[in-house]
Amino acid sequence: MKNLDAEVLSSIIGDIYDCVLNPAGWEDVLVRITEAVDAAYTTIALANPTDSHGRFAAQSPWDAAQMRILQEEYGFDDIPGLKAAVIGDIDTPLTTLSHMSEAELRQTVFYRNWAGPQGLREGCMTKFVHTPDRIGLLGTSIRTDRDVISAEEQRFLALLSPHLRRASLIGDLLDHARVAAHFYRETLDSLATAIVLTGANGAIFYANPVAETMFSTQGPILSKNGLLQAQNPVPARALLDAIARAATADASLGSRGIGLPISAPGQPPAVAYVLPLSEGTARAAFRPACAAVFVSTTTSASPLPEAVLTTLFDLTPAEARVLLQVGTGSVPAKSAASLGISENTLKTHLGRIFAKTGTKRQADLIKLISDIRPTLEPSRLSSNDAVRAIADA
Repeated sequence: MKNLDAEVLSSIIGDIYDCVLNPAGWEDVLVRITEAVDAAYTTIALANPTDSHGRFAAQSPWDAAQMRILQEEYGFDDIPGLKAAVIGDIDTPLTTLSHMSEAELRQTVFYRNWAGPQGLREGCMTKFVHTPDRIGLLGTSIRTDRDVISAEEQRFLALLSPHLRRASLIGDLLDHARVAAHFYRETLDSLATAIVLTGANGAIFYANPVAETMFSTQGPILSKNGLLQAQNPVPARALLDAIARAATADASLGSRGIGLPISAPGQPPAVAYVLPLSEGTARAAFRPACAAVFVSTTTSASPLPEAVLTTLFDLTPAEARVLLQVGTGSVPAKSAASLGISENTLKTHLGRIFAKTGTKRQADLIKLISDIRPTLEPSRLSSNDAVRAIADA
């Protein structure tokens, strides 16, 4: 195949090493690999050996929403053939159909719900890095309108693998903080609720697009000299005090945080929910941010429960949904059925949830949800509660 000749291989390898000095070039490299092997898309994923999920460090263009679902909803055990690549030999491409027949693949939940609807046939994974703290995987997927991944295409990917390893280890592709910050920024950017991450003094380290819109329209929150402020001067001091207490994990604030009415007279109602930003990947990604402020613009609205949980406890959206379900006291079998997942998948999620929230039993999760439910359901915040909150702050 002319796309896989020595000249193309040499050119792509050169581009790979160029990415050491210009990390922004990784997407172009993956586009070239995609074209060379006639694939639908190509990704570079990073994983911690102790985790079952990865994060895309770079990818060629594909449906962004579907790629997010792929990262958040599917672990190594859920994607056919992926676990074999993770535990297999380095620099050795492994195709999906080398582990199962096409008929078997089409019966998997992953194929029926994700790959098949997008017109994908099979994938090929090549592990190019495996160290005590990280695994790097080059993944490519092909469409249904072509033949299976050939031996020649696998050989081409194998030849690229050691160069990816060298370039990534001397460059910053595997900079976990950078990758984590990018992932969490994308997650928070997609929320329909305003969220601002601040330091102890209210210094703004991140604001999602909804919050930025509030800044530009002068309310109900403002950014003045880089500090978060309420448009209404009456609760302005209380808001900053609540942020300071959240930053120091003040026991009077608690893990549930506090809700403060911040709308100005004559303006639509707005409530700011101030919560501690727990230690974890999300906090590390936005360090030195240590408090999260969600802003709801109607008395009955609330920050999306999943958004609160993912920010507070470094959960994935899938884990947040499991926590919300299990936190109601529902038995595992019923929780799994309600979420449309298997009990084994539920147990996998629960293991990670226990670790991230510092809990050990379902009873602990039920108490945790009970503690923060006032934040998840602000409609329970009466006007008297709001006045007391400002007074207490």
